[in-house]
Amino acid sequence: MERVQDPGIRDWNFPRGIASVALMVGYAGEQGVPAGRVLAGTGLAESLLRDPDAQIDAHIELTVVRNLVRELADRPALGVEIGRRYRITTFGIFGFACVSSPTLGEAISFALRYLELSFTFSLPVAEWREGEFIAWVHDELIPADVRQFLVERDVTAMHQVMSDLLGRPLPLARAEFRFPEPDYAERIEAFTVVRPRFGRPRNLFAIDPVVLDQPLPQANEQTWAMCLAQCRALVHRRRARTGIAADVRELLVPGAEGFAGPPGIDSVARDLNMSTRTLRRHLDAAGTSYRALLDEVRRALAEEMLSTTPLSVSDVAIRLGYAESSTFIYAFKRWTGVTPAAYRRDRAVRR
Repeated sequence: MERVQDPGIRDWNFPRGIASVALMVGYAGEQGVPAGRVLAGTGLAESLLRDPDAQIDAHIELTVVRNLVRELADRPALGVEIGRRYRITTFGIFGFACVSSPTLGEAISFALRYLELSFTFSLPVAEWREGEFIAWVHDELIPADVRQFLVERDVTAMHQVMSDLLGRPLPLARAEFRFPEPDYAERIEAFTVVRPRFGRPRNLFAIDPVVLDQPLPQANEQTWAMCLAQCRALVHRRRARTGIAADVRELLVPGAEGFAGPPGIDSVARDLNMSTRTLRRHLDAAGTSYRALLDEVRRALAEEMLSTTPLSVSDVAIRLGYAESSTFIYAFKRWTGVTPAAYRRDRAVRR
């Protein structure tokens, strides 16, 4: 049965850790380019690169990328060289969650749900087909001047990390890129193994789906559960809403009796004294939507009720405005990767 999983984000403009910038600055230093030239225009002090908790705006990393590409413009396959340096440890708790996942397929699903904990600018969409797994790599939103570099970097990094997870090089069934064939195509083929095709309508790489179900060598259920919880908490902190999104969230939070049925977007727009069309436009500019905010509110309330009350799953579903428990269970698994019952059991064990 075919299945498609979109990433948990809509574009590359999300806050990110400093590790990716530190990696690129380190590489530039090895090529004789001082850190100051790579960090020019970012306002970042070199000392900040050693702070594992530092957060930066995506546009800051984009400035570093532009500086790097300009300084090393004569270096072929720069994106590939940089991409191969991204390892599991580069991604912190996000990487540890992937490495402790039961299978590569589970790791990929998790990574897509929490993609904002990565450093990617390319947005992958996963498609499970009969006999083939395809990752469509979208680059349409990346600025044209650094698009090819970032596609090369991100695809190479994805392949490198998946190979690390398996403990061996990941064989690709095919690889295609939108950009024209470069002079260094053989450098790309060195990691894809199969001959890449260039000038194609879309970027993609495909692998045999049998690989997805093989247990990962460092899989650990307890570590995985702990890492998932920490990733959820980290995403929650990064998603702290302000402005119009905060106003909508406030209107979506139900009273003590729960949702009689969640307020629709038309009702929310009226409460904010604007048209529905204007509200949609403001939310889109803020990088979110009515549906995404409703899901955030429902998820937070569901996790709280499952963790702190004896309410049945059916009762929780009713209080969140779902007509059917099955609809709530499906939504909760989409948000968290586990069913409400499994989430409650995990919380009970940890207490």
